[in-house]
Amino acid sequence: MSDRLKTVFCGIEFKNPIITASGTFGYGLEYAKHIDISRLGGISVKGISLQETAGNPMPRIMETTSGMLNAIGLQNVGVDKFINEKLPELRKHDTKIIVNFWGKTIDEYVAVARILDDADVDMLEMNISCPNIKEGGIAFGTDPKMTYEVTYNVKKAIKNKPLMVKLSPNVTNIKVYAKACEQAGADAISAINTLLGMSVNIHTRKPNIYNVTGGLSGPAIKPVAIRMVHETFRTVNIPIMGIGGIIDWRDVVEFGLVGASAVQVGTANFIDPEIPLRIIDDLDKYMAENNISNFSELIGKVDLTR
Repeated sequence: MSDRLKTVFCGIEFKNPIITASGTFGYGLEYAKHIDISRLGGISVKGISLQETAGNPMPRIMETTSGMLNAIGLQNVGVDKFINEKLPELRKHDTKIIVNFWGKTIDEYVAVARILDDADVDMLEMNISCPNIKEGGIAFGTDPKMTYEVTYNVKKAIKNKPLMVKLSPNVTNIKVYAKACEQAGADAISAINTLLGMSVNIHTRKPNIYNVTGGLSGPAIKPVAIRMVHETFRTVNIPIMGIGGIIDWRDVVEFGLVGASAVQVGTANFIDPEIPLRIIDDLDKYMAENNISNFSELIGKVDLTR
């Protein structure tokens, strides 16, 4: 792997800008049986909560046109088991570890973040698409005041790790939320999370997902993600990690041009675990052929003139 792929994000050097997205790569260990995960720039593990969570009842995942609908319900082993049982094995691989985390109240967010801040991980990624049970189920990521409040309190509580906030696309104006994160002290933004969707079985006339609605991901959402990353880049001065429908190196270049300093590959991992590694090789080849010495040369270089 060439040095041209080295990427500095929040002061951390990644060997390349390709990270696997939370919720699509387990704890990393599941995929380590099939691919060399040490070749990845990093892994964002599935969302971790204070206590072990069982998730939603089945069925909770289905294929859609050019994508996938899921309502897993953030199933995970809880922060203590993750640190004691998963992290030591994951640390045997030479890749950066980003821990996605969530809570149902600000106190829960803060508690998980404090524990992870002292753990042997590289970065924290806060999922704010969760409902605040103290506020009637309103998602933290769909009310700018709540976005600011949870980001401010978590950032104030941690001392050692950069805090990246994962934005929800289910809002009218993502720029308002990106600015709220920046003003609250976030070190970076990842965008976007899944789009709210629904699917119905025309024979049974029942929803295909037990939870009725779920998060839409995959190539179908890429144009939305590109637009939102572009808007976010033009609004804030903190780095952005682009997410949404990436399946090959061309998608990575596109995200870079609109402002992403690194990317996360998600639904593609279910199609073929080798895809992130092929993206790394193909991106390196593209950069060599076009005399691009570092991925940073692409960031925000979209030409809007006509």
